[in-house]
Amino acid sequence: MQDYCWQQGWTDGLPVVPATEDLVRRMMHVYGEDPGRVLGVIPSGIARVTLEKVAINAVMAGCRPEHFPVVVAAVEAVLQDEFNLAGVSSTTGGATPVVIVNGPIAEKLEINGDVACFGPGFRANATIGRALRLLIRNVGGLIPGEMDKATLASPERYTFCFAENEERSPWEPRHLELGYSPNSSIVTVAGIRGVYPVMETTVPTGAEVLTTIVGTMTGVGISNYYQIGTGTQIVLVICPEHAADMAGSGLTKADVREFIFQNARMPLGQLKGVAHYGNRNWPSWIDENDPDERVPIVASPDDIVVVVAGGDGRHSAWLAGWGVTRIVTKEIGLTP
Repeated sequence: MQDYCWQQGWTDGLPVVPATEDLVRRMMHVYGEDPGRVLGVIPSGIARVTLEKVAINAVMAGCRPEHFPVVVAAVEAVLQDEFNLAGVSSTTGGATPVVIVNGPIAEKLEINGDVACFGPGFRANATIGRALRLLIRNVGGLIPGEMDKATLASPERYTFCFAENEERSPWEPRHLELGYSPNSSIVTVAGIRGVYPVMETTVPTGAEVLTTIVGTMTGVGISNYYQIGTGTQIVLVICPEHAADMAGSGLTKADVREFIFQNARMPLGQLKGVAHYGNRNWPSWIDENDPDERVPIVASPDDIVVVVAGGDGRHSAWLAGWGVTRIVTKEIGLTP
């Protein structure tokens, strides 16, 4: 069966669970509605995404039925026009969706936001993220070497899903930031190009930690600097120890966003004529005739999502957004 699925092009190279009629029906049971309901369209192949197609790929990925509402919300997010799923999934830059979960459902389903939350070993994280990727491949036709033209791609294209570590965060979690109720659960989906780890084990204050983080955000090969006119965004994932330093220094999430916006900048003269300059898209307020013009990594502090995640240790990360996509948040409409 595994060989047959591989020959048909239905897998990511790893084994899949055969999507029997019974398993697919059980996956959709919580919805109790028409399996042919259309959630949206993947523009790459003008492919209609139905509830049943999502369920089939969720089964193949190894999801349990209680995971399905999270998968559906993530699918609804990437199908929004502003996410630009076809672009994210076909670019030579190898971008991929990351699914960030907030709210009570994260704990209920054991979606990990603590130690090693980016890595293997957690069923909900692994299967929810994989279900989304299989759907993009199997329904959207975004297959490597065909519509998917990634030069290198990335391991995150197998699966990338984690929760915010709300228990260890000194700040309000993302769903409360956005005005949802404490009982609501949400997914935030971003199209990212990679994970940039940041180690800071020495300095004691929040501003100093942020200065180290900013130091990893400057470089001519970082395409964000060339794409701020098309709305590039980033996700900053702060470990609990770094977050405690920042909060202890009186910094809020809004302060963190503002610090990054004001300080993660590069002189235009260093960006001109190299890297992604030929495909630059800068807003009108960038003076291209001034080599000292300081170009920010994003166009606004609001283009930075800040979440707390991870376990012990002083390691944070930022996720570089692809240049022609916008971060989308969806409420998880049904809970198991």
